[in-house]
Amino acid sequence: MTAKRTEWKNDDELLEIIRTELYTAVIGDIMDKMGLLHQFLPPEIQPLHPDMFIAGRAMTVLEADVLECGPFESSNPILKKPFGLMLEALDDLKKNEVYICTGSSPDYALWGELMSTRAQILGAAGAVVDGYSRDTKGILHLNFPAFSYGNYAQDQAPRGKVIDFRVPVEIKGVLINPGDIVVGDIDGVCIVPKQHEVEVVSLALEKARGEKMVQKKILEGMSAKEAFEKYGIM
Repeated sequence: MTAKRTEWKNDDELLEIIRTELYTAVIGDIMDKMGLLHQFLPPEIQPLHPDMFIAGRAMTVLEADVLECGPFESSNPILKKPFGLMLEALDDLKKNEVYICTGSSPDYALWGELMSTRAQILGAAGAVVDGYSRDTKGILHLNFPAFSYGNYAQDQAPRGKVIDFRVPVEIKGVLINPGDIVVGDIDGVCIVPKQHEVEVVSLALEKARGEKMVQKKILEGMSAKEAFEKYGIM
């Protein structure tokens, strides 16, 4: 399958097309047809509100369990910082980027209201964490797109630290490189590899628009079998 980049001139236009016309199911269908069969993050990762939608570039963050149970000496200067490199990673977010964090045990919150506030000021597109989030009412008040395992107030401060960012990470078998496209909605979160984004988005647009046409025909009385035979979409 081949596709040409004809409908967007820059990242802002590309991401706006995704936000207004696409959704994870149709993008996932296209990636399946391309042989990209492991692009969805685990189903435990869900939006804090059903209407939340993310479309942005991955700003990957690597977290590790570091239990602070009293004074200790470390030869690693990163581990001497209260959150490791979390604050640096947060402040490094750029417009349209998604803070996407993994690496630690899913036993504490990796995202919260103050982080959402800073990310929103920087123009970030959202946050996806392989763990829990907290300060839920505050995040919902901000209407900042955040995806997590759910609501759990236990803090990361004495339990985990960010040890690196803008590096390749993996979540349950899904490789995420910095700059990959992250799309999330009520049906989950999928990762579109940067090297395939033009083909995936172009073909997904074609399919999404075709689905609307098929729905119209079904509403007019066409059977599902006839619609699939004629349009190849269902």
